[in-house]
Amino acid sequence: MVMKPKELCVIAGKGAYPRLLAQSAKEQGVERLVAVAFTKETDSVIEKYADETTWVRLGELGALLDALKKTGIRHAVMVGQITPTHLFRIRMDGKMLALLKSLPRRNAETIFGAVADEMKGIGVELIPASTFMESHMPEAGVLTSRGPTDEEKVDIEIGLAAAHATSGLDIGQTVVVKQGTILAVEAFEGTNDAIRRAVRLGGEGVVVVKVAKDGHDMRFDIPVIGLQTMKVFKKLKVRALAVQAGRAIFLEREKALAEADRMDMCIVAMEG
Repeated sequence: MVMKPKELCVIAGKGAYPRLLAQSAKEQGVERLVAVAFTKETDSVIEKYADETTWVRLGELGALLDALKKTGIRHAVMVGQITPTHLFRIRMDGKMLALLKSLPRRNAETIFGAVADEMKGIGVELIPASTFMESHMPEAGVLTSRGPTDEEKVDIEIGLAAAHATSGLDIGQTVVVKQGTILAVEAFEGTNDAIRRAVRLGGEGVVVVKVAKDGHDMRFDIPVIGLQTMKVFKKLKVRALAVQAGRAIFLEREKALAEADRMDMCIVAMEG
């Protein structure tokens, strides 16, 4: 079990995750919470939940490390999305460019792992992104009003097998299936664009399977679903979603499940 610190830095990306983690951490006894946020990326609402907020530009690793060091806090958590294509489009400082150049393979695990090593070098430990979010991790079972149909169960099994195989290659976490056919495997574009690609190929009514790979580094890039996910699913008319029990973060669960029920969509958390 991870020791929960009394002081915490939140490295905040996009979406509701940073806000909800900050709120949960405060409720669980964190006495000082400092956010390091990214301009044009992080929702400014984080300032309402942090005791202090420092804004840096995405790609400026030196500024990020300086901001962390100045807090004097020894533990940090990295949460929220970062737009994947920024890796190729943003201006980076010399420190970030050198870090990327040192990596023969560039994916979420290698890049964030290298950033974590840089943080460790200044005395800051990156702790699992699930810390303080245990109540947001679904247990095994059907989460919505209806369970999967027999056809959806088959698609989920196909998706799980494919997702476990491909996630080990650091391709992505998501597989989209319809009527026994794999329509899309997530690449660098992210989950939502992978689903859009699948729907363009096979039409509405797809089944989405999202997993963490075996040995997944839980400090970053944990599968996340939430209210914003449901909005995308509604637009694309997704029929079912399967995640792993205890290996995903479900944000704003009550509202998200209510939206899923209105769509007659099935969400299930699978063992293993």
